[in-house]
Amino acid sequence: MSIQHYLKEIGRGKDGARALRRDQAADLMGQLLDGQVDDLATGAFCVAMRIKGETPEEMAGFLDAIHQRLPALAAPQQPWIVLPSYNGARKLPVLTPLLALLLAREGLPVLLHGSTTESSRTTSAQVLLALGHAPATALTDIAPGQLLHCATGALHTGLQRLLNARAAIGLRNPSHSLVKLLNPLGRSGHDTLVVGSYTHPEYATSMAATQALVGATALLLRGTEGEPVADPR
Repeated sequence: MSIQHYLKEIGRGKDGARALRRDQAADLMGQLLDGQVDDLATGAFCVAMRIKGETPEEMAGFLDAIHQRLPALAAPQQPWIVLPSYNGARKLPVLTPLLALLLAREGLPVLLHGSTTESSRTTSAQVLLALGHAPATALTDIAPGQLLHCATGALHTGLQRLLNARAAIGLRNPSHSLVKLLNPLGRSGHDTLVVGSYTHPEYATSMAATQALVGATALLLRGTEGEPVADPR
């Protein structure tokens, strides 16, 4: 299999590129996640999408591919709260771990997933580890009142590999927005509240449209330094 025919559609520059259908986007992302695409073509995908920009339908297809490859867990007793944490904090305290622990204290099952994308920031993973919450090695069921801290690589190695491409290319790619929309229970069809965040105003509309397309229950906010918490100031 090859993604060359997709690259011909999305790689024609800002004005000439054509958007993919949702099913096409799912097929493309599936090949990337499954490791069927070499590094050169992966880099071409990242650069092409950075120039073209993602449509909500493409993002929904990308999410479809991720959800299809995550383990199918039984629907829990009550909705999970999902906190994607990928930016960390440079200037202010990173408050996402505090939010996660407070929600768990209220009896809710909480999943915080994330990975380090910038070495100059303090991350939720570092804070949670210091508090004795080691990252889980795999996605598992969560009991009410429990916090599960899961690294992206434990969710899916292919998704982590796509996030890591930023270090080699120097540009973000769709995976950096996808993880902030990701509901690891997507296959169960169970209502789960995803607390997503965006850093640039133009992403508010596109990310909300994507969540609507996939039928998510979500709270989307302009996060503090990209984290899904309100600015305490």
